[in-house]
This record gives sequence, structure tokens and C-alpha cells, in this order.
Amino acid sequence: MRVDVLSREYPPEVYGGAGVHVAELVRALRARADVEAHVHAFGAPRDEALTSSYPDLAELSGANATLRTLGVDLTIAAGCAGTELVHSHTWYANMAGHLASLLHDVPHVVSAHSLEPLRPWKAEQLGGGYALSSWIEQTAYEAAAAVIAVSSAMRDDVLASYPVIDPERVHVVHNGIDTADWSPRHDPDRVRELGVDPDRPSVVFVGRITRQKGLPLFLRSCASLPEDVQIVLCAGAPDTPEIMAEVEALTDGLRATRSGVVWIPEMLPRPDVVALLTGATAFACPSIYEPLGIVNLEAMACETAVVATATGGIPEVVVDGETGALVPIDQATDGTGTPLDPEQYVADFAAALTAVVSDPDRAAMMGRAGRERAIEAFSWDAIAERTVEVYRSVLPS
Repeated sequence: MRVDVLSREYPPEVYGGAGVHVAELVRALRARADVEAHVHAFGAPRDEALTSSYPDLAELSGANATLRTLGVDLTIAAGCAGTELVHSHTWYANMAGHLASLLHDVPHVVSAHSLEPLRPWKAEQLGGGYALSSWIEQTAYEAAAAVIAVSSAMRDDVLASYPVIDPERVHVVHNGIDTADWSPRHDPDRVRELGVDPDRPSVVFVGRITRQKGLPLFLRSCASLPEDVQIVLCAGAPDTPEIMAEVEALTDGLRATRSGVVWIPEMLPRPDVVALLTGATAFACPSIYEPLGIVNLEAMACETAVVATATGGIPEVVVDGETGALVPIDQATDGTGTPLDPEQYVADFAAALTAVVSDPDRAAMMGRAGRERAIEAFSWDAIAERTVEVYRSVLPS
């Protein structure tokens, strides 16, 4: 079968978990004899067979970002001629999938990596474009032949956000991890070059600077960590100048009271991230909204203990007390996910981190258990098979 995968992100332009998911899924689909996977992605030309790239339309260069996205979606929809099924990822590509489905009379499958109704802070970044992105997502989801949720928690969120969708159309297929690429790589010299002392304990955060990732909450919790623990931030792509300023102020405050606060704002190549994770005592995921959290799988595959918020799909990945620690959180139900008691959450996160980094032998044991779980439950071959099963369920017999 020919399947056209539509995504804003695709290598080399990947900045989040959805882009990682698309890249790995396409690689697994192309390894199969029964699928011809074409890719349609935003951005500059790519030198890859069966892959097409689409730049912003010059006519919309000064328009709202969401309108520019719609311009790209129109050209992608036209480019899908000849396909048997389209599979879109994130709202950026959802309208391309919806229009391609109507135009070419083929099923549209949507993967739910996040949901606009549960990210109201995006209005800070998109302005009036947030209302438009919300309409795009709702329209595409409600018309899709099938929705793939990356976790059971995400499936619940899809049905709560869009109750007109038939529950039979919403399938759970977890994100995956390539445990060959993501595996322990001990490279203390490279870790030292990146500004981290491999002989001291460290906690690593990897993620975008956005409200959903909880970075300001994490930085506040770091003030209570033992003095010898390094804090390593692989954090960039801020949503707004306001959250960037907040993170800068909190980081400066930590640096005024302790050593070993390392901030790497640029996107590192995978080997460097693997080296940092392998050398870390713990990985921190303070997200207040996380449908699954590929970053946790990446850390687990590198044999790193994970301390994460018990929200969204994270508890489907991190096993409390076995592969890391889950931090409880009481959250607002207005779609923001904001902790009802931020001080309590910060204190609980700090306590969980401290417990893990203060017992390196137990942390190492959790890391080994995490890699075993990543290998057993989250391989891309199994995920590709389950995805193809969804495709077959909506194709004409």
C-alpha cells in the first residue's frame, strides 16, 4: 500500500518528540515490504527518495504564522496525488491531511501527539492564530477515518476534547524508541567538553522552553538539590520572550548560589545527548502536559533513571520505584495543567530527585531496568506493525 506521511518536522529539521516519532516511524515503515511510505514535510529540500519538501509561500511571508502553515498545507494536499492513505502528525499538517483526503478520496489517519484545547498557553505564541490552529485540529480529528493516540491517557483526552468522535475510531499505539541508536555511550571526555564534570552527579533536562515542559518549576526545585549535583539543561526554542526571560532569571539565580549549572541552548547531535544521558545520575521530566514523552524513553534506553511528573502518558512509560520516580501533581482542569499547589509540586519534585541522586547504586539499577523496559515494550518494529493494522482497518477491502 502507498501511504503518504505528512509532518511539519522531518530530518534534518526536528525539534520535538513528534518529529522524532515521524522519522522513526517512516524508517520502520520503509523497512517493510508491504508499505511504500512517501513523506511530505515542511522546510527546505531534502535529498531523500520518496520525500518531498514544501517551503512557506512567499505570498504569505508577512502573515500570521498559522496562515503560513495553511499555505504549506495547501501545497502538500496537492502533492499527495496517487496515494492510498494519508497520515498526518500535529495540527501543522492536519489540514493538509484533511484536504488531501477530500481531494483524492482516500482515508485520513491522524496521530495525536498533543491537543490544542490542552495547550491554551499557545495563545501567547500564536495570538489569534491559536483560534485558527484549534479549528484546524478539531476539523481534521472529527473527520478522520482513524485517530492514533500515543498513550491511553491521550486517548482519553481526545475523546474528552472532541466528544463527537466515535471511540471505536481512536486507537492506542505508543511512541517508540530505537534502542540501538539510544544506548549507553560512556564518553567522559566529550561530557567534559560540553561543560559537565563526569565525576560529579548530574541531573539532565532535555526539552523545548515551553510551558508544557515545566522547566521553570524544575529550576525552582533544583535550588533544594545537594550542592554537589550538577544541573544540565539542554533547552532551546523558547515559545515566547517572556518564558525565556523567566528561565534565564531562574538559571542566573541558581548560578549565584551553586556551581555546576550548565545550559546548552543549541540542539546537540544525538551522540552528544546520549553521552550526557549516559553520564547522568538522573533525567528530569517536569512536564505538566505530556501525552507520552519520548524523552523519557530516550533516557531509559541510555540506562538513566527518570524522575518525572505523574501526568498524561508518563506513567505508561516510567514505572515508579523500578525505572525511576513519579512525582504526584494536582492540576487545574482548565486545560493549562497548572499545578494547583506549585510550591508543593516543586518540593515533591526536589525530594524525588534528591532521593535518586543521593543513592547512585539504586539509580544505576533503575537505569538498567529502564533500558530493559524500553527494549521489551517500545520497539519501532512492533509500533509500525500496530500502525499498519490501523491503516488496514480504514482502507477499502
